[in-house]
Amino acid sequence: MPPKKKKDAEDNDPMMKAARFGRVKNTLTMGFVGLPNVGKSSLTNLLAGASHAEAANYPFCTIDPNVVQAIVPDKNFKYLAETFKPPSVVPAVLKITDIAGLIKGASEGAGLGNAFLSHIAAVDGIYQLIRAFDSDEVIHVDDSVDPIRDLETIQGELCAKDKDALGKIEDKERERVRKEKGLSRSAVPPLSDTFVDAFSKCTKLIDSNTPVQTGEFTSAEVDLIRDWGLITTKPQIYVVNLSRKNFIRKGSKWLPKINQWIKEHGGGQIIPVSVEFEDELFNVKDDPEAQKAVLAQAKEDALAAGLKGPQAEVRSMVPRLIRAGRQALCLQSFYTAGPKEVRAWTIMKGTLAPQAAGTIHTDFERGFIKAEIASFDDFKALHAGQASMAKVKENGKYRQEGKTYVMQEGDICVFMHNTTTGKKK
Repeated sequence: MPPKKKKDAEDNDPMMKAARFGRVKNTLTMGFVGLPNVGKSSLTNLLAGASHAEAANYPFCTIDPNVVQAIVPDKNFKYLAETFKPPSVVPAVLKITDIAGLIKGASEGAGLGNAFLSHIAAVDGIYQLIRAFDSDEVIHVDDSVDPIRDLETIQGELCAKDKDALGKIEDKERERVRKEKGLSRSAVPPLSDTFVDAFSKCTKLIDSNTPVQTGEFTSAEVDLIRDWGLITTKPQIYVVNLSRKNFIRKGSKWLPKINQWIKEHGGGQIIPVSVEFEDELFNVKDDPEAQKAVLAQAKEDALAAGLKGPQAEVRSMVPRLIRAGRQALCLQSFYTAGPKEVRAWTIMKGTLAPQAAGTIHTDFERGFIKAEIASFDDFKALHAGQASMAKVKENGKYRQEGKTYVMQEGDICVFMHNTTTGKKK
């Protein structure tokens, strides 16, 4: 299990702060949350690179959550695969759940309400998708496009669910203290200062329609809140779905208003996308020349809109979305590379070498002796075209690490252990 981070390190790393309430697992999941018909299923399809989730123009077309795996864009992994040219190449993936749309009143059971909220509770991070495009062909559940109203609706429903949960948490804590101290049911049990402070901070945030994960808490308070199962403790990324035209010209009347609303509600990362543009690009994914033509036309349109230089370049936002989701969950990769296979293994930031070995096989962790490691940068600089670590070793950049080593992004590893095993359990 990764060691707990010190508070000062956590405060200096916004990603670690956002994920501090989460589960310690390597198989964490991002989920798309939003109103019906904002583009969740379409964007899920695009992230997965295939039509795994139904996308249709009517509310509640996704009745059950669809789970897909998106390949993590990784130029370092690609370089290793091209260098070793093994028969087996296994990239890292990000698990993504497409959750059916919420509507106002979902926390009280409206629409497909509580079932959807339970699906949101099951994921580890949230892509909150906001519609900021007009279309006569795509109906809006509230009959008009207003991203600020939609943000209020979604955030309001998540906070309402957490407010209900907090009431039960307080009752449960009082009952626990009564039993612990042998008090009668009529007695008012004293609650710890840590509980009272944590509860008060969470209540204040939720009452202001602000996610709990944006608040300031002590490490003791975080340890308490982590067990409360609040939806708004999950890291959130705000994804704004623009029209093709507005995405290319990098402007919309809604973006400044969305940015201001998010700042007033705790802040967060905003990523503008256009499902319309991404679909256009995806439909010619098997034709490199056609893809170049789509991007060239988009650049031409950007130049015509008055953009200049790098601002006129238009590219897919799918890779950025996948990387951002992974960063929000504090996940990273290490590699194993050889003539038979190049594989990227997913671990949490802060994972120690024995636990990283355990992602390959539990016996590797149990019988861990040491890890032999080269950084990707050293390998790339020194391997001289060879599909081996020979030159890296000659230059003294191939090192041995023990049980207290904290794994770094891009480590290339061989684990030594004193057990033998077959396939991973």
